[in-house]
Amino acid sequence: MQQRPPINDQITALSASQLSAVIRDRGVSCKEVMVAYLERIYRYNPTYNAIVSLANDDTLLRQAEDADKALGKGEYWGWMHGIPHAVKDLTDARGFISSLGSPIFSRTVATKDSLPIERIRNAGAIFIGKTNTPEFGLGSQTYNTVFGTTRNAYNPELCAGGSSGGAAVGLAANLLPVADGSDMMGSLRNPAAFNNVIGFRPSKGRVPGADDDAKLFFNQLSTDGPMGRNVTDTIKLLTTMAGYDARDPFSLRDSIPKADAFFAAPLTSELRIGWLGDYGGYLPTEPGLLELCRGSLNQLEKQGVIVEDCAPDFEPTRLWETWLTLRHFAFVDSHVMLKNPSMKAQLKREFQWEIEGSVDMTAARVVDADKARSDWYRALLVLFENFDFLVLPTAQVFPFAAEIHWPAEITGKKMDSYHRWMEIVIGGTLAGLPVVNLPAGFDEQGRPMGIQVMGPAGADTAVLEFALAYESATSFLAQRPKLVTKL
Repeated sequence: MQQRPPINDQITALSASQLSAVIRDRGVSCKEVMVAYLERIYRYNPTYNAIVSLANDDTLLRQAEDADKALGKGEYWGWMHGIPHAVKDLTDARGFISSLGSPIFSRTVATKDSLPIERIRNAGAIFIGKTNTPEFGLGSQTYNTVFGTTRNAYNPELCAGGSSGGAAVGLAANLLPVADGSDMMGSLRNPAAFNNVIGFRPSKGRVPGADDDAKLFFNQLSTDGPMGRNVTDTIKLLTTMAGYDARDPFSLRDSIPKADAFFAAPLTSELRIGWLGDYGGYLPTEPGLLELCRGSLNQLEKQGVIVEDCAPDFEPTRLWETWLTLRHFAFVDSHVMLKNPSMKAQLKREFQWEIEGSVDMTAARVVDADKARSDWYRALLVLFENFDFLVLPTAQVFPFAAEIHWPAEITGKKMDSYHRWMEIVIGGTLAGLPVVNLPAGFDEQGRPMGIQVMGPAGADTAVLEFALAYESATSFLAQRPKLVTKL
């Protein structure tokens, strides 16, 4: 007879939605939940390094007791009432250090919450710490000199992806029920693929993110978004983070349904998927990766879904040059760090390269990039006339050794920058589309991979309802990691 796991592991194995329900119904106390999560974090986090800046136990247990007392008085704060939550370390949570993974800010304590985090707090969450991220979120490999390297939940010898690497590993290892993240160049998608969880980049403006010192009209590449162990949890966190706010001028005014009003899309021959693959051989990919990702759609095809190869009428090299221009442009205001010798010495070389790329940036170059970005959006619009969704792999390589900062080459092709190996994610970012990472399975070495499913601008609900159907038709999420307590 199979032995049942300890009660604490039973608690942490509950999905965020299940946990919310049992807390609300008084089936488990908030203090019991906090104890269970802290016990698991102390057991496994030393190996995987997902959670950083963990709050004091006594403080957290006292907050959990306060949450229980509130329930006893009939006060219910929201679906996250008493649920432990760690915030990505690029985002502010009042009272916690916002290091950005940089020694320059390693002692900077936030005095207020960022806008999406404010909404999570108002939903009843108890903030327990932060999730690890690369320095300034740069690079899809989560390591920094402040907290060290976050390791893959399925094999701690491998990297976690990034920049929401701590969030993804925290989910996969059951150290967190649900997680927030952000995405500029696949930062919600790549770590989700590398750790077999869900990561959703919303349409630009779906999740407002304006802080008091934000440049409201300057950078339109990045957005906050949710991650979850399953699609339902991801949807629930999205509905918490999303919604119009006048502080963000690009905040969308249309609303998405409440979480319980999302339903799996029917998988029939009326559903058409365009397979972008590697853009017709343009993108180098690790052997076996394309086949694994394309094969993940087989179960859908068996139910009648039409999957066809397609290609946008757009030169992919132009897309990369557009990306480099706009990404460098985003760091124009960081010149002061290069001019200050003390600061410069504390910056990783990749960040210095990004800033250097913006030094001689001309207005004409930015205008050309904006025109190209617009042309790219229109090229995808043409594809959406024939397809409901566009699909391609989430990364060009499987998770690699944690000691490697970034792959130097793929199938013999040299990578000319620290993020060239993640070129496959820039299409969704530049078009401002809703994109969800869904699990695609594992290779022969047990390394996870995912697919990106892109929908038309603003079609966040449709993308997530497709994700619900995909999750039901596949079993990839059922393969959970076997954690270890030492390397």
